[in-house]
Amino acid sequence: MTFDLVVVGPLGVNCLLLGCEATGQGVVVDPGGDVERILAVVQQRGLTVTAIINTHGHFDHVGGNRRLKEATGAELLIHRADAPLLGRVADVAGMYGMQGENSPAPDRYLEDGLVIPFGRHTLQVIHTPGHTPGGCCLYLEAERKLVSGDTLFADGVGRTDLPGGSYEQLTTSIRTRLFPLPDDLEVWPGHGPATTIGHEKRHNPYLD
Repeated sequence: MTFDLVVVGPLGVNCLLLGCEATGQGVVVDPGGDVERILAVVQQRGLTVTAIINTHGHFDHVGGNRRLKEATGAELLIHRADAPLLGRVADVAGMYGMQGENSPAPDRYLEDGLVIPFGRHTLQVIHTPGHTPGGCCLYLEAERKLVSGDTLFADGVGRTDLPGGSYEQLTTSIRTRLFPLPDDLEVWPGHGPATTIGHEKRHNPYLD
């Protein structure tokens, strides 16, 4: 599997491109902006993007949905609880003095336990509400990787002071849904450096 990180947008979102080398199929996670840079990696890898996945609906993670979908024809997936945020990207970005483009409606909804194939690889959806009601993580068990969106960071957790956020719900999601996963599992968050489940269980100051 190919695994490429492109840091996009003014808030430095980790957009991830996952590809199957055998078939050329791939998925893009959280295309928050800078779509031309994302497409350059798609072209370099020779990928056919079959799915665009939003870990949650905040504007910095979904701002490139429209352009990327128009360029690739891929289906767009987000959890049903966060889907209403897709039509408010421009307004919310403007509140923070930034520009954003409203996203198309999703073609399909993420659900807990949903398995999404791309070529010979699969990822499994883990619903982890708290940062947003529809926040999700993506588990690549065979590759020993977890894409955690803004649920879990290296030595941190997602903020919960925005509408729909809940600190109690977020920490419960992490402790019950993520911490049972293998300690050596790589965690790739929505911002900042990668970490591991084991490190966060032992050292995350928000989860003592």
